[in-house]
Amino acid sequence: MLRTVSFVFQGLEIDRISFGSQVENAFSMLWLSIDNALNLLCSSDQENYTALSKILALVQVLFGYVKGGSGSSFDWTSDLGSRFEKFCYSRRNILSLICSQNISRLSGSMNMLLYHPRKILDFETKKAFFEHKVRSETRSYSREMGTRLSVRRDCIFEDSFHQLMAMTSSELRYPITVKFFGEEGVDAGGLTREWFLVLSREIFNPDYLLFRSAANNQSVFQPNKFSYWNPDHLSYFEFVGKFVGKAIADGHLLDAFFTRSFYKHILGIPPSMTDMESLDPEYFKSLKWILDNPIDGCLDLTFSAEMDEFGVTKVVDLKPFDRNVKVTDNNKGEYVRLVTDLKMTQEILNQISAFLKGFRSLIPAELVSIFNDHELELLISGLPTIDVQDLRSNTEYRGLSEDSETVQWFWQVVFALDPKDLALLLQFVTGTSKVPLDGFKNLRGMNGNQRFQIQQAQGTDRLPVAHTCFNQLDLPHYSSKAVLEEKLLTAIRECSEGFQFA
Repeated sequence: MLRTVSFVFQGLEIDRISFGSQVENAFSMLWLSIDNALNLLCSSDQENYTALSKILALVQVLFGYVKGGSGSSFDWTSDLGSRFEKFCYSRRNILSLICSQNISRLSGSMNMLLYHPRKILDFETKKAFFEHKVRSETRSYSREMGTRLSVRRDCIFEDSFHQLMAMTSSELRYPITVKFFGEEGVDAGGLTREWFLVLSREIFNPDYLLFRSAANNQSVFQPNKFSYWNPDHLSYFEFVGKFVGKAIADGHLLDAFFTRSFYKHILGIPPSMTDMESLDPEYFKSLKWILDNPIDGCLDLTFSAEMDEFGVTKVVDLKPFDRNVKVTDNNKGEYVRLVTDLKMTQEILNQISAFLKGFRSLIPAELVSIFNDHELELLISGLPTIDVQDLRSNTEYRGLSEDSETVQWFWQVVFALDPKDLALLLQFVTGTSKVPLDGFKNLRGMNGNQRFQIQQAQGTDRLPVAHTCFNQLDLPHYSSKAVLEEKLLTAIRECSEGFQFA
């Protein structure tokens, strides 16, 4: 049945116009065959997914027919598109499995799934495809061909800016190694991870006037509309775009969180009114009240907005020459759309454009567009919390065992740490406080995946030592749990950054 339908359908596909209804009959038969097979698979146990290979040819024929020559611009709103959307969305889990088993399938007819508005494929499958495409551009570069950055820790922004901005797009794709002036650390991966982490914090330094925090969250940032007071602000935004793009391309996580609207700008998606909530929740509530309630005779609003610029109030037109037009129940929807567009886009349009110029020199717009804004945040910043149990489950031991008294004390102390100290511990051992997207099973070291390691060290009641290139913590013997806690906290709080040696 499979070979017959595939052969007949592919033969008819060559002359679709001349065969007319015969093609449609073959298509209907093909559709029914795949539908029945996928229904059986979806209702079976996971171990039976090996049966996928028996219908994979049919699936690819179906996608080839539906796609035609439309590529990623396939019209999902057409009659065929609407029918096909229901088919794919109801079977999104098994379609993700088919693609994840061989990610190159998404470079063929099945790539239309990447650009579906409802994001049919799961995040892990899209991430795997993204990494496959990005890494393919740098696969031929060896570490010997890489670029070495030399930076001063107290001038990390300026030193990094001048060196990255001097590179061509090709040079930016080379592997990099980092040297901190005055420090003896040799970069085998750990220093590079620390550079990404420290610089990702420095770009939000208020002295540069590049970003401002959201109204309700000091850890979430939006480009600052007053950044023009810094004469180099657009060059700096282009640099930040290159830096974020380089981090994504090389698989490094950043201590950087942005507003929903800014993530959407990176993706090329116009922000909506609801995105105002992550920037200014109170203002969002007032706009929502306007939309949900009658305002005629209640509010005195016009198509203008007030803007405070260092203590001076300015009035901005929302529409040219319509500053004095009153907002009514009939036009309030347009008012809300324009005022949110002003605050999330128009006020920072130059900053956004400069950032995207740098970002897209490394990450093509079409490639990053396969994600939504929440997935992009995960791609840039990793998981938001540190799961200690996951860390423990993915820890390896050398010279010690999980049952050793020192190890038992260590985990008792770690489970009691507050989130800030947990982040410091992770940074102390791995060079970054961010959790890998897939959890600690995919923690990276200098040679690829390298799990968290605890190794027996010489001596008693000494400070623990970390080797960030190998994600390794050396623990000496301790006379008590209290001493272990004291030494561990001293190490992570005083030595989480830097590679100076006494």
